Amino acid sequence: MTAAPIPSEQTPRVPLTLGRVLEGAMALADEVGMEGFTLRKLAASLDVKPMTIYHYVKNKDEIINGMVDLVFEEIGLPPTGIHWKDAMRARARSARAVLARHSWATVLMESRATPGPATLRHHNAVLGCLRRGGLSVTMTAHAYAIIDSFVYGFALQEANLPATEGQAMTELAAGIAELFDAGQYPYLTELTAEHVLKPGYDFGAEFEFGLNLILDGIEAVDTQ
Repeated sequence: MTAAPIPSEQTPRVPLTLGRVLEGAMALADEVGMEGFTLRKLAASLDVKPMTIYHYVKNKDEIINGMVDLVFEEIGLPPTGIHWKDAMRARARSARAVLARHSWATVLMESRATPGPATLRHHNAVLGCLRRGGLSVTMTAHAYAIIDSFVYGFALQEANLPATEGQAMTELAAGIAELFDAGQYPYLTELTAEHVLKPGYDFGAEFEFGLNLILDGIEAVDTQ
């Protein structure tokens, strides 16, 4: 008597979709950065052949467009019904948190010639927040450029610092201080000793200080 075949326990292959391609691309970029990102690596991570991806996108640039749009989708829109400064503060904090998760995206956020729907929706919501807050069209343009320059710049700097807080920062600052003559660089020595090496120092706290400074400055100029 022939034994019945043993049912296969292999997990069924999940169908490939554009969404899976883009989500897989984001996960790969989070892991290796855009410097190490290739379509061959993406295909391997999705367990498909490289040519299969071209059924869903035309080229690598189209994948990057979709990845950037997904990042914008993760960033919270400015809340409505509150003061524009509070709304922009909430949005900036969300952007910083998202860019910390996807540090590769910071330099790509405003580079797309064909922005996706989430990107356009995000920009429109931010502009609407500033305009509803009473800012003129010209001041809205100034405010948006300045705020995003700060957010993107801070995110980029924060992502590339070898340390930002705690024991790692203390050891880094102390190690650098040992490399130079304190008398030759008095102000650097002063900042290190009286600020960076103080208990509780966190470079990230500079984000809130800088953001508040910018928002207060925009409000002050707009009301003149």
